[in-house]
Amino acid sequence: MADSRATPRPPSVDPAVRAFLDGVSHRVRRRDADTLLALMQNVTGADATMWGPSIVGFGTYHYRYASGREGDAPAAGFSPRRTASTVYLADGVGAHPDLVERLGPHTSGVGCLYFKDLAAVDLDVLGELVARSYAAVTAGTYGLRAREGGAGS
Repeated sequence: MADSRATPRPPSVDPAVRAFLDGVSHRVRRRDADTLLALMQNVTGADATMWGPSIVGFGTYHYRYASGREGDAPAAGFSPRRTASTVYLADGVGAHPDLVERLGPHTSGVGCLYFKDLAAVDLDVLGELVARSYAAVTAGTYGLRAREGGAGS
């Protein structure tokens, strides 16, 4: 029987992820990328991998549009963009109004949160938000994309 007190294996960072993050030149975006990497690894327990040239993703989920189009996407992710750090919520920002209002300074889209400086954000709330979104889309019952989800999904 396995020892239930054993510490879980820390998630790994793919060399491509490390190379991408090492290439972020903006000082605040770089600092925030390292913060988001640690936060998302902690709350998802998933390994960080590159999704395309600029998104660091954690875990995966399968989606299917009403049209029949389907695919796989990261269950949680972020990107250190030039103007802001972007956090992707696969189930949509609208699914979490209680947490979003407590975050601190940010802007948002349908499935994205944009942060100029994570030092001004409540990281405990952000961690809870990412964890809740990740759990929703990895439970095996979520098949939508953020634009089809939202409150009550």
